[in-house]
Amino acid sequence: MKKGIHPKVFEASIVCVCGNKFTSSSTVPKIEVDICSHCHPLFTGQQKFLDRAGRIEKFQERYAKKTEPKNTKK
Repeated sequence: MKKGIHPKVFEASIVCVCGNKFTSSSTVPKIEVDICSHCHPLFTGQQKFLDRAGRIEKFQERYAKKTEPKNTKK
């Protein structure tokens, strides 16, 4: 392998806006993030659906199972 082409690896301190701090390996010594696994809605279970112009209802109506039987010939 060539010498001098690989970047230095630091033990990076990662800080979230929510105040959560943890360490990892990175080529930069300090990383500031806006959202982490501690405050992300997917991991906290507080996920909210934003309904714009009734799109969720339209989807649910379109793909909902029909409870009425189809027209049968007698």
